[in-house]
Amino acid sequence: MRSEAASESQTAARIARNPGPAHLLRALFAVSAREFDKFLHQRSRFLAALLRPLLWLFIVAVGFEAAFDGAGSYRAYMLPGLLGVVLLFHGMQSALSMVYEREMGMMRLLLTAPLPRAYLLFCKLAAISLLAVGQAYLFLGLAALFGVGIGVQGWLYLLPALLVGGAMLGALGLAISVYVHQLENFAGLMNFVIFPMFFLSSALYP
Repeated sequence: MRSEAASESQTAARIARNPGPAHLLRALFAVSAREFDKFLHQRSRFLAALLRPLLWLFIVAVGFEAAFDGAGSYRAYMLPGLLGVVLLFHGMQSALSMVYEREMGMMRLLLTAPLPRAYLLFCKLAAISLLAVGQAYLFLGLAALFGVGIGVQGWLYLLPALLVGGAMLGALGLAISVYVHQLENFAGLMNFVIFPMFFLSSALYP
């Protein structure tokens, strides 16, 4: 029994040091599928992710439309900035769920997988980025239904920027979650990071 346990331990250690491509792809799929499933089951978070930018686009924009005085549509001006808002909030909230998983002990189970820890973080970041891009395109689709669109060609041109932006903001959230170990502290710090970036940028105000 001891020899079998030792053999299994050595095999796991060898896989962790030199995982094959198939093993890495299975891990990426498993972590991504878990993140997608978790997001889709959090309906309030899903609805908030869509309603927040839509409120800015169709309610707040009405008050600022007159300031443009025929120079263009303020809603069209806000659209790229609101895409950034979608990416920003998703990146921070995904990191918040990572802090929650660590508090509940679920992250410890994930770290026992025979994979490099850096690769596990990469898998989570890839899933966060893909979810952020999906949310951004869903928001674009809803905005287009109300007459604020960029055309199919614009959707294709946006894809690289959305992927890079989602990865950068997701990485920022994960980096913060490494140093903040309590859920309450992270929620406060998240607001401290989000709102200065949100209001001090020129994305929403000319």
